[in-house]
Amino acid sequence: MALSPTPSQTSSEFLPKLVSTLREGYRPADLRADALAGLTVAIVALPLSMAIAIASGVSPERGLFTTIVGGFLVSALGGSRFQIGGPAGAFIVLISACIAQIGLQGLLLATMLSGLFMMGLALLKAGSYVRFIPYPVTVGFTAGIAVIIFASQIKDLLGLTLPGAEPAEFLHKIKALWAAGDTLNPAALGVAVGTIAVIVAIKRWRPQAPNLLIAVTLAAVAVAVLKLPVETIQSRFGDLPRVPPAPALPDTSLDALRAALPWALSFTLLGAIESLLSAVVADGMSGRRHRPNAELLAQGVANVAAPLFGGFCVTGTIARTATNVRAGSRGPVSGMLHALFVLVFMLVAAPLAGYIPLAALAGVLAVVAWNMAEKEEMWDLARHSRADAVVLIATFGLVVFRDLTEGIVVGFALAGLVFINRMSAGTTIEESRVSTATEGAETRADVVVYHLNGPWFFGAAARLGAVLDQVSEHPRAFAVDFAGVPLIDSSGAYSFALLARKMARKGGRLVISGARPEVRRTLHQAGVHGDEVLFITDLASLPEAIGPASRA
Repeated sequence: MALSPTPSQTSSEFLPKLVSTLREGYRPADLRADALAGLTVAIVALPLSMAIAIASGVSPERGLFTTIVGGFLVSALGGSRFQIGGPAGAFIVLISACIAQIGLQGLLLATMLSGLFMMGLALLKAGSYVRFIPYPVTVGFTAGIAVIIFASQIKDLLGLTLPGAEPAEFLHKIKALWAAGDTLNPAALGVAVGTIAVIVAIKRWRPQAPNLLIAVTLAAVAVAVLKLPVETIQSRFGDLPRVPPAPALPDTSLDALRAALPWALSFTLLGAIESLLSAVVADGMSGRRHRPNAELLAQGVANVAAPLFGGFCVTGTIARTATNVRAGSRGPVSGMLHALFVLVFMLVAAPLAGYIPLAALAGVLAVVAWNMAEKEEMWDLARHSRADAVVLIATFGLVVFRDLTEGIVVGFALAGLVFINRMSAGTTIEESRVSTATEGAETRADVVVYHLNGPWFFGAAARLGAVLDQVSEHPRAFAVDFAGVPLIDSSGAYSFALLARKMARKGGRLVISGARPEVRRTLHQAGVHGDEVLFITDLASLPEAIGPASRA
């Protein structure tokens, strides 16, 4: 008998992991470990936050605002001990397309609405279900995002100059970049390649060193000393502010809300999936378990608060979360400190960020894109299962060439069809005949017995319905052994209601044997009861239940 959750169990679903960590006892040694981990993550987050903001079509300081406000709230209120919140590469395409259509104020409003939607999903306890995304869908989606991120950085990687705005659609983007090939800037290309080389070299020879920050710093120094003709943050965006702005609401008029709503839904879907996947990764690395509904609630609060201070979409970030775990984090305090360290950087060293070349940040995102693409996983899925390969390729193609949300929805639907086919293939039906007790070994020609094994649901009913129709025109009894059926859905039950009526019209009777209580209840709800149907405990009692064979 299933037990309903107690009020204390329900409330614990939303209890922040920060509270759990403090209750367990938080010592000075834990604070030192969290401070070191937070500083390590902040060093990674600094260039990434600005790079993602620029790639998304907003100014770099907005990436820092998102990290400071959103990152602090995700760690303080979230259901994961190690989750690091902030701007994520997966949102680059959606954000840039959103800005192109409804502007910056529309983006801020859509982000706030998505935060409210996430909070609603959390209160409905939907966080436990968002995690059930099929593996081929997540791999195809992630690989598609990686391709889009890399494509968005080609312009700055090569220092190209476009006559107009860079197209958002992938094919149009590639066509425009190809047409601008004669504007290639060798200095920008050299800075980008050098940045990538330094990142890779440090990762290989000194894995614990902050390779992203070192590479970006060296690139900035090289550009300043050699006076290279490449764009920097300052030349494109001006000086960065030293403090976040005062909180302010975006335009919330009815027209603005109507325009922002579709984008908010896309942000909600992507943010929920990305954040909970990141929490699952942290669980796998740490051996802990996160609270999905508490995590989703914290993501919602963060997405409502960040736009008030000029930030945009906040989500759990897999790379920074993994860095947090590897750096020795003891709990959510490290994520909160990482946000405060980024704030200190803005207060103290914001002017220095103006010297960072955009080609170097493009190199950083190129490395991020390469690491995001789960190349080995894609190959394994494509090699071992044709059905999974179809789901993977469809998701990947739709994400790259159509739309992120469309890719997830279609991929999920295809994966559902694959699952239904596999489940229905696992349901078997075998025919046999029955002998009467009085006649010994004599076989009854007017009684047909079928043995079902496996779940009987709409997929199996559709595939096996033709088999059930292959019965003599005037059988005396049609018996179905349900002993091997663990569950039945309404479609499967309705197929037996039709069969019972068919048997009654032919002067026969449907006999159901060994049905479990929950299966029998579903059959009754579908109309499988009354004089047309006979329920028995097992097939041994079938001869007695139907009586002796008639003598012609």
